[in-house]
Amino acid sequence: MKLSFRWYGADDPVTLEKIRQIPNMRSIVTAVYDVPVGEVWSYESIQRLKEQVEAAGLVFDVVESVPVHEDIKLGKPSRDKYIRHYQENIRRLGKAGVKCICYNFMPVFDWTRTQLDQRLSDGSTALVYYREQLEKMDPLSGELSLPGWDSSYQKDELRALLEEYRSISHEDLWENLRYFLEAVIPVAEEAGVNMAIHPDDPPWDIFGLPRIITNKQNLDRFLKLVDSPANGLTFCTGSLGCSAQNDIYEMIEEYSRMGRIHFMHVRNVKRLPDGSFEESAHFSSCGSLDIPRIMEILHRNGFSGYLRPDHGRMIWGETGRPGYGLYDRALGAAYLNGIWETLEKYGGEEA
Repeated sequence: MKLSFRWYGADDPVTLEKIRQIPNMRSIVTAVYDVPVGEVWSYESIQRLKEQVEAAGLVFDVVESVPVHEDIKLGKPSRDKYIRHYQENIRRLGKAGVKCICYNFMPVFDWTRTQLDQRLSDGSTALVYYREQLEKMDPLSGELSLPGWDSSYQKDELRALLEEYRSISHEDLWENLRYFLEAVIPVAEEAGVNMAIHPDDPPWDIFGLPRIITNKQNLDRFLKLVDSPANGLTFCTGSLGCSAQNDIYEMIEEYSRMGRIHFMHVRNVKRLPDGSFEESAHFSSCGSLDIPRIMEILHRNGFSGYLRPDHGRMIWGETGRPGYGLYDRALGAAYLNGIWETLEKYGGEEA
């Protein structure tokens, strides 16, 4: 297990120096953020990231993410241009020593929450998804605050994009994903890079948009689209675990045994009776997921990929990017470290 931490670059209030002080921290998870989606990242930008990370005593070998242009997801004629750009980004990152690229295939919206600062009973604030709130929201009204899209698109652009997706079915999206994978996985194999798709978050359709990386049946189908070790998963316990229909322990057992989980996002989530959910502290009893069980499965199956504590609450008065403060994610890392060290010393086979 290679412990890692998300960092948003020089403007991130959580600095590399602070991340370095978390025990057993190894890799920085970051990306080039100043290049438009679909364009090629410059060698200079990639090298600059590598130098910054290494100067802090950490390793730059996992990227989250190289975004997939909407034209690829829509299957438009222009997709081939953007796929060529994506292939070149894989080559350049591989040359710089990157071993894993996380990406997603969610139409328009990245992870979706209805509130970014819900106060929990312990006084912390967390990201939440309340169905009642979502049903009252219109993505074109400007009232919904989501990471990325509200600053990525003007309202007219968003309206046009949503209109284009009206004609895209789930099967269309599957076909467009297959086309993309058949083009990029051979390049990843040559570059020594593992591609790791992130599940849809939450794992169901939103705002009438199709989502397909949602459950075991679909993950099985995904892995068979291009049956290569380089075509794998970013297994996010919170994304898949917010649906009670997903047996994430069975899924982690199978996919880790297959060697197809390249990146683990480990966090807890508290499921609510109506299908809503609240993000919670990593400790198992704070949510609905058994975190030691997850780690035991990974350890028993010899998991040696990347793992990071995912979204955290905002605690102790910290302000900053919702879900990505320092303190609670550092607590999560310490918790996961403790479980892993116990498994290493007393849990049988070493990973």
